[in-house]
Amino acid sequence: MVKRHYWLSRVETAWQRRSVLWLRGVRRTGKTTLAQCLPDVEYFDCELPRVRRAMEDPESFLRGLAGKRIVLDEIHRLANPSELLKIAADHFPDVRVLTTASSTLGASSRFGDTLAGRKAELWLTPMISVDLEDFGNRDLPHRLLHGGLPPFFLAAALPERDFQEWMDAYWTKDILELFRLERRASFQRFLELLLAQSGGIFEATKFAGPCEVSRSTIMNYLAVLEATAVALVLRPFSSRRSNEIIAAPKVYGFDTGFVCAFRGWSSLRPDDLGRLWEHYVLNELLAHLQTPALRYWRDKQGHEVDFIWTPRGRAPMAIECKWSARDFDPSNLAAFAGVYTKHELFVVTTDARPAFTREYSGRPVRFLTLESLVQRLA
Repeated sequence: MVKRHYWLSRVETAWQRRSVLWLRGVRRTGKTTLAQCLPDVEYFDCELPRVRRAMEDPESFLRGLAGKRIVLDEIHRLANPSELLKIAADHFPDVRVLTTASSTLGASSRFGDTLAGRKAELWLTPMISVDLEDFGNRDLPHRLLHGGLPPFFLAAALPERDFQEWMDAYWTKDILELFRLERRASFQRFLELLLAQSGGIFEATKFAGPCEVSRSTIMNYLAVLEATAVALVLRPFSSRRSNEIIAAPKVYGFDTGFVCAFRGWSSLRPDDLGRLWEHYVLNELLAHLQTPALRYWRDKQGHEVDFIWTPRGRAPMAIECKWSARDFDPSNLAAFAGVYTKHELFVVTTDARPAFTREYSGRPVRFLTLESLVQRLA
């Protein structure tokens, strides 16, 4: 098993804050393998009936594990998972508990208590830059085309059939059991269209007709996809000026491999790299920030900035993504800077080694690599 050192370190750090840690992430992102790589843990697979029976009396189960580090894999298979975790947090703080499931805690009616204040959360995203080093393959175009789910990334040939098998399992094991949605064909059609149009401004009415459902149903589908981290929804950054887009979100598919698969790409052209780079940067930022609070900015003249991050106590950071520094057009950042006088302007590229700064109309723009940008966000 490949040890993903960055994520193992994040688990240990989270356990120092809370005794209960929820490791969340989409199906096949590597949660189980990561959990099994932790030293000195006792592993329980909640998909097994004998394991579920052992947890029917949570107090007795936890009492027998005093002082241990345990993994409860696929915990949403339990009849009342939040009860067990609440008891663990309140009455057995010496037991370090790591739980996994494909869906987020509290995303469905199966969880009666979200355990706010009792648990830490860690969002295991598709593979990030440090993972490429652990897996011994720094080929970024390969990562973009195959995606960041480890089995897909490691496949020598493009695993086209696996993408559809993943979609089928997602419906059966995550959606049908946890959310009780009907009309599988409509839901999967919506997800396929969303992946094919990933990174665009979202308008629910445009999906309603092709999916043969109402606008309100489309919005419900999007909420489910967001809750399970299959859709990444960015709301607009604004101070409600009349010239700004203030409501329409941008929606990204969770993984570049799935975006390529449902766009029908079996190889990548130079223009494709730039489009997928924006997705990859978003995934990297979410992995390190561990928050969905990133925004984008757009005005009614069509100027758009890919990502806006507003760290507490600092000016907003406007981030443009370009595969090469040669592709940068300063007009979008200039439009943003004309509205928000306090700002930091960045262009994240693959070729800004070393980092450098250029001025456009007296405004400095910093060009840097993704690794350097992540260090600035810390």
